[in-house]
Amino acid sequence: MLNLVQLTVLAAVARHGSMTAAAKELHYTQPAVSHHLARLEAATGAKLVQRIGRGIRLTPEGELLAARAAEIVGRVEGAEAELAAQVGLRAGRVRMAGFQSILSTIVPDAAATLARAHPGLELGLVDEHPGEALRMLREGRIDVALIFRYADTPREEQGLRLVHLLEDPIYLLTSEPGQTIADHRDSTWIGGCARCQDELVTICGRAGFAPRISMVSDDIVVMQALVAARMGVTTLPRLALRAHRMPGVHATELAEDPRQIYAVTYGDPPDPPAAAALIDALQSSIRA
Repeated sequence: MLNLVQLTVLAAVARHGSMTAAAKELHYTQPAVSHHLARLEAATGAKLVQRIGRGIRLTPEGELLAARAAEIVGRVEGAEAELAAQVGLRAGRVRMAGFQSILSTIVPDAAATLARAHPGLELGLVDEHPGEALRMLREGRIDVALIFRYADTPREEQGLRLVHLLEDPIYLLTSEPGQTIADHRDSTWIGGCARCQDELVTICGRAGFAPRISMVSDDIVVMQALVAARMGVTTLPRLALRAHRMPGVHATELAEDPRQIYAVTYGDPPDPPAAAALIDALQSSIRA
């Protein structure tokens, strides 16, 4: 029979690609990690780990079980948090992943609102892009994912439930005022994350050209600094400009297709009380 401790060890080894790093995360000795993996291999009858030089790698069977192990461990941790929350939200924790611009604008006020309403509830936060946040949600490592999507972003898979929070208009950032996308057909463009670059290509495509993306950064401070230095132009959403606005950068709102921001949960409704309380706090902060 599969053992939760052994699955936890396998998930940590898969996450870090190292027995040493997994042992450090779990506060185990390295021999203890090796022992648990050996017991798991004996229980499953499958070779899960291969030694490569001084390192290790998972076999295909190990990768398959590690993926399931991460989800199982996450679900157990989530169940513990839900059970604590069910007792009136007096204790426990709720875990959320979100992207930079919402974590630096909407979330701090929402976190304070949640703390006032439920002082015994611990909030865990991690900065992640939408794709990784959704993966963490499916694996049970978080309870709520904050994501953004555009009109042509592929739909999320079944089982994910989206609560719309707000629309976030997109702005063209230039070093001179009064310019349009079409004015920068031949300019150097600064790209952001993969999802943002896809939208940038779509926006420029509507103006009849493909942007020449020569610089890439996911840091809104770096992107604006490059624009202010006349090294290129870019697009950023309103929340990013609310989080940081650099002198010498001119922002022109683009009327079409603002990005949509959602809070996402996973599994059958209703949401666990702690996750529902967190989403309520986010909505209250947006309305304020």
